[in-house]
Amino acid sequence: MIAHFLCILSYNVNTFVILSVYGKLTMFCTTNSLPMDLLLKQGSLKQEVESFCYQIVSESHDQKVGILQSEDEQLQPSVSKNSEGELSRVKFMSNSNKITTFSKKPKRRKYDESYLSFGFTYFGNRDAPHAQCVLCKKILSNSSLAPSKLRRHLETKHAAYKDKDISFFKQHLDSPENNKPPTPKIVNTDNESATEASYNVSYHIALSGEAHTIGELLIKPCAKDVVMRMFDEQYSKKIDAVQLSNSTVARRIKDLAADIEEELVCRLKICDGFSLQLDESADVSGLAVLLVFVRYRFNKSIEEDLLLCESLQSNATGEEIFNCINSFMQKHEIEWEKCVDVCSDASRAMDGKIAEAVTLIKYVAPESTSSHCLLYRHALAVKTMPASLKNVLDQAVQIINYIKARPHQSRLLKILCEEMGAQHTALLLNTEVRWLSRGKVLVRLFELRRELLVFMDSAFRLSDCLTNSSWLLRLAYLADIFTKLNEVNLSMQGKNVTVFTVFDKMSSLLRKLEFWASSVEEENFDCFPTLSDFLTEINSTVDKDICSAIVQHLRGLRSTLLKYFPVTNDSHAWVRNPFTVTVKPASLVARDYESLIDLTSDSQVKQNFSELSLNDFWSSLIQEYPSVARRAVRVLLPFATMHLCETGFSYYAATKTKYRKRLDAAPHMRIRLSNITPNIKRICDKKTQKHCSH
Repeated sequence: MIAHFLCILSYNVNTFVILSVYGKLTMFCTTNSLPMDLLLKQGSLKQEVESFCYQIVSESHDQKVGILQSEDEQLQPSVSKNSEGELSRVKFMSNSNKITTFSKKPKRRKYDESYLSFGFTYFGNRDAPHAQCVLCKKILSNSSLAPSKLRRHLETKHAAYKDKDISFFKQHLDSPENNKPPTPKIVNTDNESATEASYNVSYHIALSGEAHTIGELLIKPCAKDVVMRMFDEQYSKKIDAVQLSNSTVARRIKDLAADIEEELVCRLKICDGFSLQLDESADVSGLAVLLVFVRYRFNKSIEEDLLLCESLQSNATGEEIFNCINSFMQKHEIEWEKCVDVCSDASRAMDGKIAEAVTLIKYVAPESTSSHCLLYRHALAVKTMPASLKNVLDQAVQIINYIKARPHQSRLLKILCEEMGAQHTALLLNTEVRWLSRGKVLVRLFELRRELLVFMDSAFRLSDCLTNSSWLLRLAYLADIFTKLNEVNLSMQGKNVTVFTVFDKMSSLLRKLEFWASSVEEENFDCFPTLSDFLTEINSTVDKDICSAIVQHLRGLRSTLLKYFPVTNDSHAWVRNPFTVTVKPASLVARDYESLIDLTSDSQVKQNFSELSLNDFWSSLIQEYPSVARRAVRVLLPFATMHLCETGFSYYAATKTKYRKRLDAAPHMRIRLSNITPNIKRICDKKTQKHCSH
């Protein structure tokens, strides 16, 4: 029986106390001349034994001792897994009662009003309060609610006020500043701070497109050196807790990209409509990569973000491209009905995988339209030119390739240019895909014509071109005209470019072409600075054949641009400038036109029109003029160019190089090409465990 009793005590006290109880209980049995096995069977000694055991366990200062319960209750103490089968239930019974475990509540001190004479009030629960100094606001534990401890704090921390009476402290306690509830200060643990810092560094690594190993090999050592020099070694050691290994940075980047994607999906679900821009290209590892951008209205502005960056595993067909986009839409429950336009580099007359994908998108989104990139239209329009000018262009490219295709020739030309004090030391390589390079290539060739004349071998069949003034006149004109065309093309690139912006640029170019043609007919070449300076240099005039070729090129260019950019009756002119509308536009119903009249009569709205961009202006009016503003935003949503896709593929090529062929670049593209900033605090809060680096 005594073994059962000690087993119960083992559930509540430590081994030292058990041995103490056993020794004292043995002494008790010896004193009373009773066998220990029969001790608990004697009802007359029951109360004395219980009192003795209670006294022993109470003196152990443990919080758990025995209590008395009714006979119907049973005891089931906690046991280890090894002894669970042997001892699953322990019963310790007497005639009518049994002893089982009970908890001794810790002693809690009460607050007394007299403690205010020591400058202390209470904080927290009145039943178990903490002591708070009314002078320094320091909060002490409940055990400090003793006059001696409170007096010691007052005399050591606030010796100047130790002789003040209770009225002074009462007045200080009732002041308005002390009536304000204390603001809790939340401090992150070292692991939480290290995890958050790891996410911030990983975010910057993804933005820069650098390798993941740069975090552990470069960033962390540099951070430690800076902290050690600016502070001390103790703070520098805390940098070691930041997790920046290769695999950790990769996981962090995926978490950041997932947070951005989650935010984007939420925005698309609540927006009124969106437009898409898509293109496909092959990466360095041979994978077909699909980029899809989306434009939508959010928070009084029109935003542009990367919707999708996926590699096509099988055939890169139009159906495969559509299935990739459609699966993303269905996975995130984004409605196709909200799609208003799809922009691509495929015209309506072309056949191909992109054109097929656009057709399938328009099938699931019946109200959606399709548009051909205006930059591609411009590039196609400027390709046509007279044969005489085309020959000069081809010969100029051959001269450049003769130098650039031979590294030895390029090095010798550099040395020669340096010795002759030339403005440049190398030629630029012409690329048909990058049509913007043509103007810069021709300008560089014309500026280095003297150096090339010295450098070129007489055996080269095109060396005589550099001494032919007629050939150089045509070259100077081509350098000028392509430079002007490139400037127009660049002005149509960028974010938040609308169809109105592009057509305004093209309208200006058409008027300039007519003006340039008229000037050349009058033998006035001031509009072409390179050609004009060369004529002054050689003190000559332009032949009629050259003038005729130039005029023919300018007028042919104008007619080709009109073909690719036809002048139509713009039914959406009210969107571009609502304050010039005097009659009801055909695209508006009577109710919307009435709303437009109210809008144009508002002086504050007119002031905002001059201060805000066209996209932000109409987006800001959604709340006040919802009907007409939504119509205007729907007109502004379609992409005008493929600039975002072209920029995206440039970033992709810089991120996934031949040294990182196996890299999954999709998370990096999500971070680099999105305007949404990830919520790192929210990501860290989702982490149940935050480990430091080890």
